[in-house]
Amino acid sequence: MTETNFKNVGIEGMAYALPPDIYPSLKLEDELAPLYQRLKLPQGRLELMTGITERRFWPSSHRPSDASAEAGRKLIARGIKKEGIDLLIHSSVCRDRLEPATASYVHRLLGLGGNTQILDISNACLGFVNAIILAAGMIESGQIKRAMIVAGENGKPLVDRTIKILNQENLSRKEIKPFFANLTIGAGAVAWSIAHKALLPKESPVLGSFVCETDTSYNHLCEGDSSGDELVMQTDSEELLHAGISVASNAWSRFMQLDNIRTLNPSLIVTHQVGKVHTKAIFEALSLPLEKNYSTFENLGNCGSVSLPLTYTHACENSTALQNEPAILLGIGSGLSSIMLSINS
Repeated sequence: MTETNFKNVGIEGMAYALPPDIYPSLKLEDELAPLYQRLKLPQGRLELMTGITERRFWPSSHRPSDASAEAGRKLIARGIKKEGIDLLIHSSVCRDRLEPATASYVHRLLGLGGNTQILDISNACLGFVNAIILAAGMIESGQIKRAMIVAGENGKPLVDRTIKILNQENLSRKEIKPFFANLTIGAGAVAWSIAHKALLPKESPVLGSFVCETDTSYNHLCEGDSSGDELVMQTDSEELLHAGISVASNAWSRFMQLDNIRTLNPSLIVTHQVGKVHTKAIFEALSLPLEKNYSTFENLGNCGSVSLPLTYTHACENSTALQNEPAILLGIGSGLSSIMLSINS
């Protein structure tokens, strides 16, 4: 079993960056007019099914490293010292190139020092949480004192490719289902600094316990790849939802067996931002109070690995008192793997 209680690590700072271009769901449906007319689909269907009113996209020239560096600059401007960053992890689904690591471009854009280790972590929508666990473990062991974790996602190329496929190919209602999840994708960037407690400002959020559950028998339910210069992805959304709930439920059962979690009364619960159906289903499956949920999918869509940390950051920005309140992050990524992480527990 994978579970740990962090004793000496907290969140030193958080920042996010949002793209300037807003794409309402109705605009995407306008671009899908040939498909909607052919299958006689009602206008407003996309928002009705997902709860997503709009999402944002970076310009096509804006690389993942550019987005991540934008969030990173905001974090540094809040007082994080560049020379004290021992580790930089880039944790997005999107990357600049296959080689070198996207973290190398972010490192250069931020002007970080030669003492900073750099690496990429990729694990679908769970990548940022994986990076937190890895960096926190290194801090606990004394290998490093501070890590910056960044992620920058841009779903525009995937959405453009999906619209092209759906409009040009003579697909039935059943055949368009694997492409539907692509239309929920958005864009954004986030940056966190996690550090040893000796470096933390007063009232910083402190990492608590985590549990990980993995079941790779479901890894065929959401698969994406490049096709030439374009991205393609197909998802069995219904089966992925059921499988995700199964994996998350197993993780939650073990999570609740931990002494410091069993009696925890969190003020805030944040899950991966897929849409209203996923959020409602996961809260019901785990018997969690929906009033403690905080969501951003309504205006940002599913931003991949950025979604969960950006949503927690957004919540704490809207109410600074939440930084000191108990919280639980419910992470999940296709593959499938789930991590439950407590804060201030």
